[in-house]
Amino acid sequence: MKGYRAERKVKLLLTEVGWKVVRAGGSLGEYDLIAFKEGSCIFFQIKSTKKSKFYYYGYMQDTYEGFPFRLVVDFGRNNIRISEPRKMFGPSDGQNFHEFLNGNSFQ
Repeated sequence: MKGYRAERKVKLLLTEVGWKVVRAGGSLGEYDLIAFKEGSCIFFQIKSTKKSKFYYYGYMQDTYEGFPFRLVVDFGRNNIRISEPRKMFGPSDGQNFHEFLNGNSFQ
């Protein structure tokens, strides 16, 4: 349930800034969300934790089928981070997700 809430939160944040989002969650594939906007497509793996470190063991490439693949970790307290996949992820790693949404830049 925790994972679903994080996916839903990220989907809502993306749609609020104009992305069209398809949920593909349920641990059935490499990604949880696919987002489209103005000819861009991004695949997202969404994770959630209350710990100070998150260890990721999933898909480790920065592209999926030729499109950007990003890891999004919700650390709670409005601290959502986005980055290319990495094995260890902390609450100050990557880019703040709200900054990503405002700038639409990829790290």
